[in-house]
Amino acid sequence: MGVVIAIDGPAAAGKGTLSRQIAETYGFHHLDTGLTYRATAKALLDAGLPLDDEAVAEKMAREVELAGLDRDILSAHAIGEAASKIAVMPKVRRALVEAQQAFSEKAPGTVLDGRDIGTVVCPDATVKLYVTASADVRAKRRYDEIIAKGGEASYDDIFADVKKRDERDMGRADSPLKPADDAHLLDTSKMGIEAAFQAAKSFIDVALTKN
Repeated sequence: MGVVIAIDGPAAAGKGTLSRQIAETYGFHHLDTGLTYRATAKALLDAGLPLDDEAVAEKMAREVELAGLDRDILSAHAIGEAASKIAVMPKVRRALVEAQQAFSEKAPGTVLDGRDIGTVVCPDATVKLYVTASADVRAKRRYDEIIAKGGEASYDDIFADVKKRDERDMGRADSPLKPADDAHLLDTSKMGIEAAFQAAKSFIDVALTKN
């Protein structure tokens, strides 16, 4: 198996941008595991199927093609809301974790980001990073991103949504969001993406010399 870099953290902490930059720098394959839940949800919505039938959702999860995940399409709010409903289903999580684990075996290495990579999906990852930031900073980043794209947004609504997602992710019974015991913590509240990347790179480079 090649090198596996596991990156976890709450919504809008910057782990997606960081993960893509790390994958590009080292020539590794990248997977945003959150998109696998969104792709499953979109498949259910497109087929007009219920979001509360675990058996149906599991079947869709096992048919998700990881190579065809389109971030722009899957980032739609309605898909995110649907994804949050199926993401708490143990059978759906199990199906997608198996697909994510298979992806992690790609050579020469992989970068997976999500909520439970270092704790559940790849507990033996070469490097584990937990990327976080304060809720108000994360809400401001998301607000600025929407405005920059010409959209309309309410900071208060986004802040409330960030807090709600944190509670849901950290409080769920199956694979709650938490740092792995051996994860390196990166608080990006007062850190730009380049500083975060350099910090992550230092951890990765040390691990690669030992690998």
